[in-house]
Amino acid sequence: MPHTLSPDSNNLLSALPVQDKVRWHSHLVPVELQSGQVLHETGCVVPYAYFPTTAIVSSIYPMENGATVEVAEVGREGFVGVSLVLGGDTAISRAVVRKQGYALRICGVHLRRQLDDSVVASHLFLRYIQAYIMHATQAAACARLHSLEQQFCSWLLSTLDRQHDNKIFITQEQIANLLGVRRKRVTLSALKIQDAGLISYTRGCIVVMDRTGLENQCCECYAVVKRGYDTVLAALQNAQV
Repeated sequence: MPHTLSPDSNNLLSALPVQDKVRWHSHLVPVELQSGQVLHETGCVVPYAYFPTTAIVSSIYPMENGATVEVAEVGREGFVGVSLVLGGDTAISRAVVRKQGYALRICGVHLRRQLDDSVVASHLFLRYIQAYIMHATQAAACARLHSLEQQFCSWLLSTLDRQHDNKIFITQEQIANLLGVRRKRVTLSALKIQDAGLISYTRGCIVVMDRTGLENQCCECYAVVKRGYDTVLAALQNAQV
């Protein structure tokens, strides 16, 4: 099996107790996710959970007027389908693939059974969900209190943490939809960040030139969310000992 499709390429799956892994792996199906693919819709039944290995998935909250905003994102650190673990059958947000790549999929029924059979696995998933909820909460505060340039820098850094290179393939229209603002504001912000020498932007592709500079320009929200996920990662690594 290619490394990108190995369960160990996802932090949560990799941290499962050895005695649980055989049971889990028999239910995991490797899938390739396409950019823009909707994994589940708000208010609809969630049939599967997804564990990204190279893909990145956005949790999107849509409004009645058609506006959208990203409330969290999921990469190899976690999984898509938190409502399955929290006891709900329907999604509280739309899950859309933002970066094409691979993931491992498991039926919601099997996910619940595996967690019911393992106290350790259940605890690990709840620790991750705590960080995920903190991520969504921080995003709401960030959108209300910080400048678009700060939000943009934080978003770029968060995306870099979930991939292996410094190129982000995305359009300004897509960024505007994720940040919940007009495209013109994204254009102006991208130009300011580019003029500062932090990124190079061409149509559909952002290349991060100065990560340290982005860290100096972003708001505190990036560090807060990163600490939350780092704490979970440390717990996952300890669980393997």
